[in-house]
Amino acid sequence: MTIANPKSRTRLEMPGPVRSVLVFALIYLFLVGVSMLEAGIKDMGADTQEQLFAPVNNPLAGLFIGILGTVLVQSSSASTSVIVGLVASQALGVEQAVPMIMGANIGTTVTNTLVSLGHLRASAEFKRAFAAATVHDFFNVFAVVVLLPVELATGLISGIAKGISGALVGSSGSEWESPIKASVKAPVGWIESIWESLGLTNNPLGIAMVATGLVIVLLALTLITGNMRRLVADRVERTLNAVLGKGAGFVAMIVGLVITIAVQSSSITTSILIPLTAAGVLTLRNAYPVTLGANVGTTITALLASLATGSTDSLTVALVHTTFNVMGILLLYVVPFARELPIKSAERLAEVAVSRRQWAIAYVVVVFIAIPALGVAFLR
Repeated sequence: MTIANPKSRTRLEMPGPVRSVLVFALIYLFLVGVSMLEAGIKDMGADTQEQLFAPVNNPLAGLFIGILGTVLVQSSSASTSVIVGLVASQALGVEQAVPMIMGANIGTTVTNTLVSLGHLRASAEFKRAFAAATVHDFFNVFAVVVLLPVELATGLISGIAKGISGALVGSSGSEWESPIKASVKAPVGWIESIWESLGLTNNPLGIAMVATGLVIVLLALTLITGNMRRLVADRVERTLNAVLGKGAGFVAMIVGLVITIAVQSSSITTSILIPLTAAGVLTLRNAYPVTLGANVGTTITALLASLATGSTDSLTVALVHTTFNVMGILLLYVVPFARELPIKSAERLAEVAVSRRQWAIAYVVVVFIAIPALGVAFLR
């Protein structure tokens, strides 16, 4: 006779419908946070905004700020949502925000690269895991190397995004009537009134509002991701096993996109692939298109954030994120020769990392922290 161990009992699981309602409530809370960021930046005044965001006039500084900010919060969804709020408050222009968005795309890849380091002790596993992680890094870096100069020279990406946003909401003014903005206005006003009742005005009020907004955005996104993962975890695993084992390129890309939209995190999608590739269940070439789909899927958060602002420019910046990732796929995946560049680069780096494992750690520190930090410091 087997006696059940009380400690092994799982805790009561929240019913699916209740969790779904909670997710919608958290999405609303996230939108309140974005709107609060916008209000806080406006409260700071033009002089403070100019002092804070003057370095972003240099596109390389903006790129490095995007990388570093995303690494620090471990979420491109959070960093791009903040950028959307800054554009809505007119603290940043669309041109300044574009390099920051591209930097966020690079910064978000640090999570799955860190996950791959968990396989350091087993050479064969680590080689496969590190290659699967860094192929995402190389794709985003190559996309920036090609598309940032094109954008700076021609304004192609922002021009496409402006055209789409103009078609969606019109381009006659900087604001459009967003029903979501109206729905989050009251909570933002309540919190602003609370800070004002404590004697805060101007810059102190703006700082308090921005800080509160950041906390709300980060907390809401964390809880949304966790709850969505529990809601769809079983389906995600079954879908990945069914599709990726067949090596379907564009189908796998769509799967990566849908899963990322569902769990609201590209890091989760790409990190799931690391142990599967390390174990030899997936090949690098089968896992690669999923990361590209995840790149596009993660842009849904910035698009959602833009709805809370009612700003045409913030919608344009959110669409820049989507446009950039789609153009990256067209350049670096659709073209057969270019498709091999991130794969071959990741495989070569993995070979070096296996032979000199300290280089793998140095790679993460240098690429994601040291270079962006030095870039921001020297380009101010």
